[in-house]
Amino acid sequence: MNTTGLYPRPRVDVAPVPAVGQAGGFLLTQTLRATGLANELSRALAPWRKQFSRHDPGKILTDLALMLAVGGDCLADVATLRAEPEVYGSVASDPTISRLLTALAADVDKAESAISAARRKARKRDWSLAGDHAPGTGATAKDPLVIDLDASLVTSHSEKELARPTFKKGFGFHPLLAFVDHGAGGSGEMLTCLLRPGNAGSN
Repeated sequence: MNTTGLYPRPRVDVAPVPAVGQAGGFLLTQTLRATGLANELSRALAPWRKQFSRHDPGKILTDLALMLAVGGDCLADVATLRAEPEVYGSVASDPTISRLLTALAADVDKAESAISAARRKARKRDWSLAGDHAPGTGATAKDPLVIDLDASLVTSHSEKELARPTFKKGFGFHPLLAFVDHGAGGSGEMLTCLLRPGNAGSN
């Protein structure tokens, strides 16, 4: 196993078994590596890294995103990643993750700007690697690049900040999402989202 970079590079071996645990997560870690997002976040969040700390703030954030992608829905579910060090490497403890989130929240405007800049650089690299398959390739006035704006209800099971009653008699949030269309042969890619309270209107 090669451990250079923020995530390991396990060696793929063929074995007569019916399933491979966390294989989907492995594909996501390689996507982080190919797009450079993990390293960009590492650089962008360097000001929030404590001296002598073991865990990189950029990796902590990508670990949280991976946790959500593999089915988690709360911070404690990062234990799913911690159980597979060969795929995800060293994963921070829950208190360490909480301390980072608290530090970022205390300087939210700068942290959000740093994260957004890292994401822009990674997307630029991603679309460059995609070549003719990138969303903007060949876009013209007659065949434009379509950006779909859509609001989506997200349920909150407790009274979190900005959680409000929704128009569907639920309780939670109503973020506004922007997706870029990849055409008939592909799917949408989320560009950004605007976090909003549950009682925000659809428009």
